[in-house]
Amino acid sequence: MGPLQIGDTHVKRSSGMSYAMLWKRENYRTVLMVALVSFLILFLFAFLLYGTAVKRVQLIVNGQESLVETKRWNLQKLLDDRNITVGAHDRTSIPLQGAIKDGDTIMVNHTTPVLLSADGKTEIRYTTGTTVADAIADLHLSLGKYDKVLPALDSPLAANAPIRIIRVNKVVEQKKETIPFEVVRKNDPSLLKGKEKVLQEGREGLKTITLEKTFEDGALKNVLVLDAVTKTESSDRIVAVGTRKPVTILSASSPNIQDVVKTGIKFSVKRVLNDVILTAYDSGVESTGKSKNHPQFGITYTGTRVQEGRTIAVDPNVIPLGWWVYIDGIGFRRAEDIGSGVKGKWIDIYYDSPAYADRFGMKRGATVYVIGPKKPESD
Repeated sequence: MGPLQIGDTHVKRSSGMSYAMLWKRENYRTVLMVALVSFLILFLFAFLLYGTAVKRVQLIVNGQESLVETKRWNLQKLLDDRNITVGAHDRTSIPLQGAIKDGDTIMVNHTTPVLLSADGKTEIRYTTGTTVADAIADLHLSLGKYDKVLPALDSPLAANAPIRIIRVNKVVEQKKETIPFEVVRKNDPSLLKGKEKVLQEGREGLKTITLEKTFEDGALKNVLVLDAVTKTESSDRIVAVGTRKPVTILSASSPNIQDVVKTGIKFSVKRVLNDVILTAYDSGVESTGKSKNHPQFGITYTGTRVQEGRTIAVDPNVIPLGWWVYIDGIGFRRAEDIGSGVKGKWIDIYYDSPAYADRFGMKRGATVYVIGPKKPESD
């Protein structure tokens, strides 16, 4: 019979099993492929069905509403069908490639370029506004209480129209300011012409001023005085201005200018003084500052003893001491004394009686003839 062929039997069984597994694997791939193709066909069918279905949408373009029926599946196609162009800066409520659904409300707003100048820079901005005010609101620009807008807020917009926002800031501040003093000049007949003497020094005052400063884009444009309060008053500077003409000092060699006859006596004079002021004094304390117990009581500046009818006090620059004069209405008198208040064309006449000296008062407009060291005598 021969030996058994065990090995051949094993090989045949192994080949049968490999074929079964291979068949099973190939069928699995086929089933998977059929399922995938079926899914794709269903998806494309559903997509085609959706894309070709009529959709009703409300389309609002620049505020104009219309009800639109379309089979288009995205916004760009819908707009193309209606010849509506959308620029890069225009605004849509959904993306141009966004899907359209039945019942959607879609908004399209075209923008206008404007040249905006504000806060130190100038740039092109795009707005849906039709007026300057609309543009400012649309671009979310804030305006301060005092800010200015050019052109006016109600001005209509045109393409590339300039809009300028001027930032206005008002600042209230206080400052201290000096008040200058005035210089007051007063004529003084006791001073020689051309001479001045300060009687009172000037003093500046002080005031507080409240200011409102207006700045436009950081630059000062206006200053308004809101209030001014004086804290310290100023004081005038008072200056005495000399009006007295210089008088040539007389001497014995000075020439006579004319001959005069008074009370029957003829004499020559070296000067005639007009508009002379006449007053009177006595030898008492009130006039001379010396009491009767004073060793110089009744003694004049020249060393003589006062004598009524003879002694007068003068300004030595006008009438030399020791000289005789004739005073209209008074008579001959001799210049023997001086006085602190006797300056210029002023003569103080001595009287023994204090009461009479008081009653004498002040007489203006007298004429005085300056004679010389010798008293004229009658022929």
